[in-house]
Amino acid sequence: MGKEKSVGISTNVDNAKHFENSNLEKRGESSHITPESSIDYYEEGEPQLRKQFSFINLLGVGFGLTNSWFGISSSMVTGISSGGPLMIIYGIIIIALLSVAIGSSLGELSSAYPHAGGQFYWTLKLADKKHKRFLAYMTGFLSWIGSVFTSASTTLSVCFLLVGFYALTHPDFTVHRWHIFVTFEILHVVISCFNCFGSTLPIISASALYISIGSFLIITVAVLSGAHGKYQDPKFVFATFYNETGWNSNTIAFILGLINPAWSFSCLDCATHMAFEVENPEKVIPLSILGTVGIGFITSFLFVIAMFFSIQDLDAVMNSSTGFPILEIFHQALNKSKAGAIVLGCLILMTALGCVIACHTWQARLCWSFSRDNGLPYSNQWGQIDKRSNLPLKAHLMSCVVIAILGLLYLASDTAFNSLITGCISFLLFSYSIPIGLLVFHKKRNIQKGPFWLGKLGLFFNIVTLGWTLFALIFFSFPFVRPVRADNMNYSSVFIVAALVFIVGFWKTVANKRFRILEEIKRGENSPLTTVITNDNIKSDDSLAFEIIGDSTTELS
Repeated sequence: MGKEKSVGISTNVDNAKHFENSNLEKRGESSHITPESSIDYYEEGEPQLRKQFSFINLLGVGFGLTNSWFGISSSMVTGISSGGPLMIIYGIIIIALLSVAIGSSLGELSSAYPHAGGQFYWTLKLADKKHKRFLAYMTGFLSWIGSVFTSASTTLSVCFLLVGFYALTHPDFTVHRWHIFVTFEILHVVISCFNCFGSTLPIISASALYISIGSFLIITVAVLSGAHGKYQDPKFVFATFYNETGWNSNTIAFILGLINPAWSFSCLDCATHMAFEVENPEKVIPLSILGTVGIGFITSFLFVIAMFFSIQDLDAVMNSSTGFPILEIFHQALNKSKAGAIVLGCLILMTALGCVIACHTWQARLCWSFSRDNGLPYSNQWGQIDKRSNLPLKAHLMSCVVIAILGLLYLASDTAFNSLITGCISFLLFSYSIPIGLLVFHKKRNIQKGPFWLGKLGLFFNIVTLGWTLFALIFFSFPFVRPVRADNMNYSSVFIVAALVFIVGFWKTVANKRFRILEEIKRGENSPLTTVITNDNIKSDDSLAFEIIGDSTTELS
């Protein structure tokens, strides 16, 4: 850090606005906003996106991303081998109940502190002065990594479906890893383009909700109708347990099987990161989160029951050459009609594309909101709003590059998909647990409450969420199958440790000096604000960033 050449400069909030607007101009962003612009500003001069999302749009983004019945269909074979139909049926119930607790906890916080930063911002508001910067930084980084893993795992699931179409119509075709990898990279580039045009996002998000529900209804009715008279016995559906994991303990196998429904109900924080783009976020966001859980439970529960009743040959499903077992269920239920199976598969494809687009919308907003505070390397680039599209375009494209790199993992491991799924679950739960833990143990739930507040029931949901997070972080790191080899091990624990090492290392070397918290500039507060200017930060575009922590002075470089 450079030697100080000047004394601290005392200023007020009006000066803070001037400094921030100056920085925007230095970076090529305008501090003057026209009525036609989609960017607004808070009192401090903070850039904000256009409020173009209604409740239905927001529910479309939330459910379009979570899309529980699609998630179940994509990873069904994992659940079947780790507990059979019994595990998936009751696993959905267990995870749905846990998701009510998670969603309610997120809903309370989003109602009290509606902000695009989500759990990152909540941590900032709830932590003590000494630890708030680091904890907020860690939370923001974990949530962004979780969104990237979600985008990668969801895109990969679509690739299985696309390659499965070809395998179904070409019985002699053998699916290899490189087929999936090439499809992944091509599809990823195509899907990424949808989030480069802002005018289409509200339409796509609302359409995703209707397409998903419509596809669910058509597929369920078609499969049940096709299998009429050849249904499985209820005992098979509700009481059949399989353990093909190699674990001697059926309990461990059942727990590992919960990864399937847990992934299908993940990403419940998605709606919170759209807070700058919706009216009345303190009311709309909690309803959207719980609506996502409710629709997700109804669709996924009914979907799996219909599929299991319609299975004719379970072994053929588990060993399907398509690599996407749900296609084999369609094939069996529709009297071996490949065309019929592909038609129903196309409905899943339409749903899946909406899901992946929602993933990209979510990760871009997360990256952007976190980068405004210099949370990521080269944040001055990712924290910008593109003038022409009025979108966080650079943040979106940077995250897409990371997702493309993650696709390489599938070339190395047969269980890469499961590891990406587990990484998605673990990182997101970890990021939720930090602000929820602070709410319970530091603030004792004594905060300024929003319209959505559950009192003692909320406390119970908070504790359940924290307990489930600890449980999942431990058990979801176990190997998926035994014996364990390099090409089938669970790499999620490696991802978590590597991420934590990088987060702490980057904080100690860079982020601790550069990480700024714009929201710490209190609106309408008359107390003085001080920033210390050094040689280093005078030369930086982000030099005049500062933070208020109570009445204390913080030095940034």
